[in-house]
This record gives sequence, structure tokens and C-alpha cells, in this order.
Amino acid sequence: MNVDELKRTWALVAAQGDDAPLFFYSHLFLTRPELREMFPVSMSAQRDKLFGALGHIVSNVDKLGTVTGYIQSLGSDHRRFDVHPEHYSYVGASLLATLSHYLKDEWTDSVAADWAAAYGTISSVMVIAAEDAAEETPAWWDAEIISADRRSIDIAVIQLRLKEPMNYVPGQSMAMEMGKLPRLWRYVTPANAPRDDNTMELHIQLVPGGQFSSTAVRKLTAGDSLRFGAPVGEQLTLPPTGKDLLMVAGGTGLAPLAAILDQVRSEWETTGAGRKVDLFHGARLPWNLYEQQKLSVLAQEPWFDYHPVVSDDPTYPGLKGYVGTAAANHQSWDGYQGLVCGSPIMVSHAVNELQAAGMTPNNISYENFSTADGLPTLGSTTESGDIS
Repeated sequence: MNVDELKRTWALVAAQGDDAPLFFYSHLFLTRPELREMFPVSMSAQRDKLFGALGHIVSNVDKLGTVTGYIQSLGSDHRRFDVHPEHYSYVGASLLATLSHYLKDEWTDSVAADWAAAYGTISSVMVIAAEDAAEETPAWWDAEIISADRRSIDIAVIQLRLKEPMNYVPGQSMAMEMGKLPRLWRYVTPANAPRDDNTMELHIQLVPGGQFSSTAVRKLTAGDSLRFGAPVGEQLTLPPTGKDLLMVAGGTGLAPLAAILDQVRSEWETTGAGRKVDLFHGARLPWNLYEQQKLSVLAQEPWFDYHPVVSDDPTYPGLKGYVGTAAANHQSWDGYQGLVCGSPIMVSHAVNELQAAGMTPNNISYENFSTADGLPTLGSTTESGDIS
């Protein structure tokens, strides 16, 4: 299998822009019209997701060993779409047809064989993972909203109860579908560790023009139904090192860090010992520090310090500026493990600031967490945003 050729030919097809995924989906729905109902009514946001992810993963099949866990998680997670093994063959056929259409003379017998082999390898990992998961967990988890609290102009905190237990690790994400928007899934991250009563808390930020986040923030009410896929990702799960923690969050990037904080708190309550935690939470304006009251109360514990940071209000009496800068300048973080979550631009800035202050890359874990309208990548969600 010539991996260099896979990457080169994928780059040629990806350069076609929106035309390639449009051809892919047209081929898929024309040859297998029964699959259309598995996708959102509006394909404008969906169009390049499956096609782009397929091409990226398959053309990087040489890195399979480093992302096998993620691909297995994808296979397990795709059960929420009622995906069966034969569906992978249908999708594969449309992928190869699209590649052949745009590569033309570049679509040689050897290139075709390499793409077929690479796709076969990836799809086999996903199918086997889905079969294994089916023996232990449901294909999806149904839930009902208990309350929806509009904490600020653009942030809602949702309390819900799962109808079956979900054994996720604090910091993991899962896809969510609302009964009000069937077949439209977006990744969300619980803001709490698993609870015995199966309740869960979500923090969702409104994105202008975002259909999913707009519905979640403005329209969800008690009694509404939700559905969740399998938990995925491990970038922001609690490191096994036992080091004290520096948490840096922007906006609703607070959610996964709050779940880990919940986990650490439980350790202290159970054993009387644990890690010390410093949490810096950044927002553009004071009213977007939507968990300030709760975190300020928790900061009375001797193991936890809370540092709210505001970037766009010069009258704010506390820490001002970008949250990454505030964290980096606060003290030496030698011996700490850093956890950073927020928009891509915020994460990039904060990681650079922490490294400039002396933290080594292997002591900083981060995830480009986005609002609910973001696109999933390898274990993360991405979306543009401010640095705060």
C-alpha cells in the first residue's frame, strides 16, 4: 500500500472544494436511496463531514496504530445511525467512484487497489468495534430534560436524565440529537462525572446562525427528549500522573474541565487526599462567567483555587486580559499538568503562553472544544472563536 500516493491523490480530490462531496453524496443517494433518511434534511452543514473525514482517515492509514482507539470509538458511535456492516460497503463504493471521477487518468489500477485496501482496513476496524460494543452497550442512550437554565444571553445550562447508565470518563464527548431536530447530531461534553441517578449537565453556547445551538439554547424545555451516541475522545480525561492540575478554559470549554473537577472533588471526599487544582475561566464579559457562583463556593475548599478572567471589560475588578496570559503569568507551574479547552484560537494562544512560561508540551493536554455547532475531528470539536 503506497501511503504517499494515497495522500497525494486525496489532496488532488480535496482541492475540488464542495464539488467532490456533492458528487459523493449524489452517487451514494442515487445508488442507495434508502440511506437518505439516515442524514439530516438539510445537507448544507453535513455535506463535507463524512466525505472529508473518510478521505483524511483513509489517506493516513499508516498512522492507524496511533488512532485505532479513536476509529474504534467511531465505529461504536455510528451505531446511533443504525449503521450496518453492508452500509460501509455502500459508502466505500461511492468514495471510490468519487475519487475515480476526479482523478481521471491518475486513477490507475495501483491507486485504485491502494484506496480499496486502505478503506477496507479502516472499515473493518469500525465494524468489529461496533460488533464488540453491541454486546455491552446500547446503540444510543435516550434522555429527558429536567431543566434548561438560560445563564446569559448566549449560554444555557441543561440538566437531563439518561434512561440507562452511560459509563463515560469525565472529559469525554458524545454526539447528541434533539427530538426538536431529528437526524441533526452535534458533539457535546458533560460538565459532570457520571452520577448514580444518571443525571447529566450540559453547557451550550449559542452560535449566530447555528441551527443546533440556537435550538438548544432558546427552545429546549423540561420534558424534551434527547438521544446520545457513545462517548469518544480522551485528550481531556484525567492524566494518570497524579500531578496537580492547571485548568484553563474559555467560554463553554469549561464543561469538560468541570467534569474532571467533579472527579477530583469526589477523590478528595472519598480518600481525604488528591490533586490540587487551579482553574482559570475566561470570558469576554463578566456575565459570561456563568458558573462563577458555583465555582466561588467550591473555592472554599483548600485544594481548589478559582480565577475568573475577563478580556473585554476594562472596568472589571478582577483579572483582565486573555485567560491564557493570566494563567501563564500567575505563578510557576513547574510540576503541574495543564488542561486547556476552548475555541481553537483560544487554545492555541493559551498553549503558546504556557509553553513560553516554561511548561513543556508533554505537560499540557488540550482540546479544541467548540460550541454544539462545531465539526468533530480526531477526538475533538473545532470552531472559530475568540481568545478570551
